[in-house]
Amino acid sequence: MQPLFSKIATGLTAVSICLGFGASQTSAQSYQIDCAILLCLSGDWPASTPCARARAEFVRRITPWPVEPPLQIWRCPMGASLQAPNMTTPLPQLWDILAPDALPRNQSIPQISGAIPLAQLQPAVVRSGGASSAGLPEVFAMVLAQMTAGADIDISGPEFNFVRSIRVYNVTYATQVEAGSEGDCNRNFSLRIGTYGTQGDFRWSRGSSPSQLPEDHVGLERYGEHCPGIFHRSVFVDWRDYEGNYGFEQVNY
Repeated sequence: MQPLFSKIATGLTAVSICLGFGASQTSAQSYQIDCAILLCLSGDWPASTPCARARAEFVRRITPWPVEPPLQIWRCPMGASLQAPNMTTPLPQLWDILAPDALPRNQSIPQISGAIPLAQLQPAVVRSGGASSAGLPEVFAMVLAQMTAGADIDISGPEFNFVRSIRVYNVTYATQVEAGSEGDCNRNFSLRIGTYGTQGDFRWSRGSSPSQLPEDHVGLERYGEHCPGIFHRSVFVDWRDYEGNYGFEQVNY
């Protein structure tokens, strides 16, 4: 089996098409960039124009204010095709999601029995009503995806652990100042930690201590030691790609 990185390179052509390079519709951009983020993140951000754009959007979303989930997997419709079981990487699945509409999709076609009316058996596609499986308006998939709390397929398997590895640490403020005639040290600290659930749903929880920040976070190394003056606010995001390689970004504000 080829290494995941080399397979990523093949998929970049599809990412380029999906990102549109200028003339694509705004409605399509809103979810296709998340498909690109998903693909590029899994391969440790391969060097390419599509992945550079995807990473820029990934970082922009954590740049205050407001702080958004850097990957919004519910904006990447993934349930359009039926995939073969026992895949060793998510790349074949992501390729099919990102492929141009001109390419055939792998649809599950029902076996029609003469005893069952045709209207009761349809390919595995969403339809608005009736017995026809005709395509829906272009914006329908985007709206449906935005209404979903997580991915629209099952991503609970280990091949999608890289999605759940993403952590967002939002230090909304951290101050330390010596005050009073007796040299008291006043400290204030507020932290939110964003995590992804089994299906890629995002949630915030409250942190309690600077010790919860990753080792690569900078700016609070002297917090709590003696009482040097400190004022710090930042957003830090880290992740591991499909092969476990570690990466991070920090934005101070």
